[in-house]
Amino acid sequence: MTWKYTVVLAIGIALSACQPSAAPTNNNSAPANKPTANTSTNSNTATSETKKAAPTDLQQLAQRIVTQSAGVKEGDIVLVSGGSRDMDLLENIVIEIRKVGGEPLLTTGSERIAKRSYTDVPEKYDTQESKLDMALAKIANVSINVDGQETEGLLADVPPARIAARAKAGEPVGAEFLKNKVRSVNVGNGLYPTEWRAKQYEMPLDNFSKLFWEGVNIDYTNLQATGEKAKTALTGKELEITHPNGTSLKLNLESKPAYISDGIISPDDMQKGLVNVYLPAGEAAVIPAANSGSGKFVIEKHFFNGKEVRNLTLTFENGKLTSMTGEGDGFAAFKADYDARGEGKDILSFVDLGINPNYALSPSSKFGNWVSAGMVSVGTGNNAWAGGANNSSGGASGHLAGATVKIDGKTVVENGVLKL
Repeated sequence: MTWKYTVVLAIGIALSACQPSAAPTNNNSAPANKPTANTSTNSNTATSETKKAAPTDLQQLAQRIVTQSAGVKEGDIVLVSGGSRDMDLLENIVIEIRKVGGEPLLTTGSERIAKRSYTDVPEKYDTQESKLDMALAKIANVSINVDGQETEGLLADVPPARIAARAKAGEPVGAEFLKNKVRSVNVGNGLYPTEWRAKQYEMPLDNFSKLFWEGVNIDYTNLQATGEKAKTALTGKELEITHPNGTSLKLNLESKPAYISDGIISPDDMQKGLVNVYLPAGEAAVIPAANSGSGKFVIEKHFFNGKEVRNLTLTFENGKLTSMTGEGDGFAAFKADYDARGEGKDILSFVDLGINPNYALSPSSKFGNWVSAGMVSVGTGNNAWAGGANNSSGGASGHLAGATVKIDGKTVVENGVLKL
């Protein structure tokens, strides 16, 4: 699935982070696909001889994440999570938190643990309430997660029902994080550079990595200004999406302002309960009115557990997903995962527009993402990350380049070009 979610449960091993000791935890904040199914990491730590030069200034990036994006203050309790691959960045984040008087708890995970948590742990524990995660949700002020997924399709052979059961068990935790307005910064947004992701976008890894870091390091002040323009442009009653591939979807909008992901959780965002930041940033999301949304949204290229899905067609009627069709080796597994999910997965829950001009894909690219300026994403299920009320752990969504979006007849995106 490609849907945003607030808290994704993954097994982690806690490391001491300026505390006398640390207990194991399975907490991980992640792009809530924008709920994401898995944030597992590689357990192998690179040696000094094989370690590559950092792709960006990690200390400067950590400082921006801590002080600008998350707004960590003296006395804040901050959960930090990621994998050994990014230990330099994680260490910098921990130090930056301490420099402003925050209290960090650093946890790290591995793909072996993530996989063995299914192969070795009895299925009866899939529905177990996570008392530790719930306790952390009650005391934490901030959560910072660095996406550590290394292996494409790591959990492809795990029965969908087991993954769905764990996601369902995690719903109360996600709700508790939101209730307590825990500020969440997630580095990756489904784009963290790996060989397999670069291949999906048909780009050399070096180019893909350069694009990622340019997207992360965009000037947030400028992006905030773009976000304000997008918020104004997305004020209206009726939204229409069209595309030559057969996409034609109309829906009415809730009256609330658009959610803007501009890299910073501002005091105004906090007041509205919009406490999630995804890096690279650059999104403007609106929520459909109840029982609204009819037509088709066709996702030309998508991947699920490492297998391609083509022409994924989501058909809506009165705000509900009534039909799903697709082609390619990954469609059956995508559909099986969706079918295993619970209540709320079929509700049309968001339309998301990319507004980041630094993350420019090739005009011929069929595989989209959340942030490229002019990209259109549509999804069902969880929209709590955007200020909605749907806390479902399931859903279906995807991205479409080259679409046209109109608000009350006024063009906001024209053939994939953002018009603000």
